Amino acid sequence: MTATANVSDRDLPGTEDDPTADAPEDELSSVRSLASAIPAHRPYQPRAANGRFVRADGSDELPPDRFLEREISWLQFNERVLQLAMDEDVPLLERAKFLAIFSNNLDEFFMVRVAGLKRRIVAGLAVRSAAGLEPREVLEQVGEVAQKLVKLQAKVFLESVRPALADEGITIRRWDQLSDADREPLTRLFIDSIFPVLTPLSVDPAHPFPYISGLSLNLAVTLVNPKTGKEHFARIKVPPSLPRLLRVGGDIQDGEYAVRFVPLEDVIAAHLDQLFTGMEVHEHTTFRVTRNEDLEVEEDDAENLLTALEKELTRRRFGPPVRLEVEEDIDDHVLDLIARELQVEPAEVYRLPAPLDLRNLFIVGDIERSDLKYEPFVPLTQADLSPTESSKASDIFAAMRSKDIQLHHPYDSFSTSVQAFIEQAAADPRVLAIKQTLYRTSGDSPIVDALIDAAEAGKQVLAVVEIKARFDEVNNISWARKLEQAGVHVVYGIVGLKTHAKICLVVRQEAEGLVRYCHIGTGNYNPKTARQYEDLGLLTCDPQVGEDLTRLFNQLSGIAPRSRFKRLLVAPRTVRSGLMEQIEAEAERHERSGGGHIVLKVNAIVDEEIIDALYRASQAGVRVDLWVRSICSLRPGVEGLSETITVRSTLGRFLEHSRIFWFGGGGDPQVYIGSADMMHRNLDRRVEALVRITDPTHLADIESLLRLGADPGSSRWELSGDGRWTRHHRAADGEPFVDVQSAMIEIHARRRRKARRR
Repeated sequence: MTATANVSDRDLPGTEDDPTADAPEDELSSVRSLASAIPAHRPYQPRAANGRFVRADGSDELPPDRFLEREISWLQFNERVLQLAMDEDVPLLERAKFLAIFSNNLDEFFMVRVAGLKRRIVAGLAVRSAAGLEPREVLEQVGEVAQKLVKLQAKVFLESVRPALADEGITIRRWDQLSDADREPLTRLFIDSIFPVLTPLSVDPAHPFPYISGLSLNLAVTLVNPKTGKEHFARIKVPPSLPRLLRVGGDIQDGEYAVRFVPLEDVIAAHLDQLFTGMEVHEHTTFRVTRNEDLEVEEDDAENLLTALEKELTRRRFGPPVRLEVEEDIDDHVLDLIARELQVEPAEVYRLPAPLDLRNLFIVGDIERSDLKYEPFVPLTQADLSPTESSKASDIFAAMRSKDIQLHHPYDSFSTSVQAFIEQAAADPRVLAIKQTLYRTSGDSPIVDALIDAAEAGKQVLAVVEIKARFDEVNNISWARKLEQAGVHVVYGIVGLKTHAKICLVVRQEAEGLVRYCHIGTGNYNPKTARQYEDLGLLTCDPQVGEDLTRLFNQLSGIAPRSRFKRLLVAPRTVRSGLMEQIEAEAERHERSGGGHIVLKVNAIVDEEIIDALYRASQAGVRVDLWVRSICSLRPGVEGLSETITVRSTLGRFLEHSRIFWFGGGGDPQVYIGSADMMHRNLDRRVEALVRITDPTHLADIESLLRLGADPGSSRWELSGDGRWTRHHRAADGEPFVDVQSAMIEIHARRRRKARRR
């Protein structure tokens, strides 16, 4: 592979100014890298000897501080999301969405990662991280960086995005900014639709401090009894069943376009006198609690995993708090009361300007203003599935018999490929059996409906449902019960392992006998996220793949612990060892004849054994290019350790989600795609599947994608050995670099046009 991308369209939207150019210098440094606020763990200064890292004692052991802290690396990923919200080249409503995505990401980080860290500290199970930090050091650094990030997010919203929205006639007003004419219909709305669902809860000897559910927005109200002068405290939960932002008036004001919102909590606060009649409202403020919402299910002791998980989901609502968000001007005695009752430490309190919880900006982002959004994009049917332009799916089985088909979502339509494959299998009388894994799927899933139709038609249907998929547990339990009721054989995989593999097997009667049609992918069987996530997939009736999937499904539904696979690597048995063998073989090949090259495209790389293998390969001279969306614990570009390793990250309108493992092979590339990231959980505690790509056209398409990602003219973030990420999105003359995802849209459109001309 070379580092030159074949991209003709470099005319991407942009301005000549860096979006951070006008920021004060102290803020600018935070925007570019919050790692600057963290005490650096300096790598050893190596002495070169045969290109290997050599310690002061003469040994060639790798240095102990060769890993970056994973939790800080994740926060830096969310910082990159925030930088997109700051970027004035990004369409305005998309910037608002990136602010909401930032908030949603951070919520989950606290609910899982921070909560898990605190739980291990309390239980005395915590050990030093791979980066060499004590658990409390990690927690302190996470708190420090998170505080800076959320304050920067608030500043970006209040001083950049909100004024820009106002310039376009889109405003979020506070109650005191509304006219009487605007307030009148909101008062009627309060009386008719809001007041009946509110439950004010007071705190006194007869009323203990109420339970505060995780991520709920709450009003803390201080009241005074006018007769006694005694002060009282009350809490009102802002109903999550109602829209957080309420529309005010019509969309045309004084002849101009105007969309106005008012926060729901403001409407409630303006009518507190109706909730506490006879009392004087002294003050009110909002607050929000984040709780530990990770699950712990002892599968070995659970007679019925479904029932055990349902019980644990109920307990999750009452997990201990890990973060308290309050308005920056909250009265100290009110804060003391809330923090004391919730048992929140001062370091866990985040004082922020109102409004809290900027996830509400998803509502703003959904406004119908195409001029303030990315250019419309409609996925196209993959060229091998439909030579002529059509919104209807072709005969998937006929297409698969003629050749293997590689899919690249969202550029290739999911609905006319993977979804159509399963739907056609369900309706085809010659199909005898369908076997499918389900990790995350949509609420109204056509995939699940197709499996139910197949079972009701008398086909053998197996669904391996991962009911422990984090934050989708309730949804997956519902689907599992629905599938069982329709006669689908539902299993939950192997005890102690999450089933994360994305695989489907269809057995069809053909004239020559039974033929196995297969799909293996990097993304979930979810039609909704398939329009937003970048993923790869393979449709094939290759006998080797069919045999491999048959054995894997037998492992998942029965007992077949010693299955061997031909074109698949399957975790937890062979993904780690298979990739390690490929890395070591590339290093050995390079030492013999040169030209060694490894390219990995993953969501995260944390696993120490894989990272060490890449360090050794780099020391041998192998060129290693890593394309990592979020967490990276590897230090690139360190003299004597990782000089030949580069790490890049791409973020944009689509979430980069595919996993590609490319090894040069001395001119015979060994390439895998699949569901596994380079993390301990994927390699050791999950069922994952990688498939080897063999078709020359498919290999060329993957190499084209990887070249584009590595092109110096492509927009990206780059990681340095000290843990700092730097954004590169403009050339020295101010011209914008190529946006990888926009380029891929054009590349796939060109392929489609070329196929139609054949």
